[in-house]
Amino acid sequence: MDNSNIFLALKAAIVGVFGAFGAAFGWLGWLVLAWVACMAVDYVSGSSAAMRAGQWSSAKARSGIWHKAGMIVVVLVAALADAVLGTVAAKVPGLSIEYTVLLLPMVLVWYILTELGSILENAAAMGAPVPAFLIRILANAKDTVEDAAGEG
Repeated sequence: MDNSNIFLALKAAIVGVFGAFGAAFGWLGWLVLAWVACMAVDYVSGSSAAMRAGQWSSAKARSGIWHKAGMIVVVLVAALADAVLGTVAAKVPGLSIEYTVLLLPMVLVWYILTELGSILENAAAMGAPVPAFLIRILANAKDTVEDAAGEG
């Protein structure tokens, strides 16, 4: 197989995997994937920023991993709460509420915005110029999610 055929086969495989993922999990799956990617980038960029500053330690790295594990627990709780609320809404006689998901997407978006803000902080600590408008937009978006959830 020549290089152009390998490239086409690789492209087809990638499109197939992403298409299957989208078909199986829909928009919520992409939201989860974005959150996981943000967590990974935040961990790597945070470790890089700490190394650059000469402050990296395995204890701090472990603490970061435990922090991410706690976030995973919160996301699982939101998913379970959505499942319970959806079941109750579907099974209570006379209750005409169609409920699929609400809590999980809001929690995921809140965490994604938090992670993106942290990534920007890490980038600044590594010496990258970070546009102030980007920091403001992410902060405003996070505030909007909190307001929608009744926290603000």
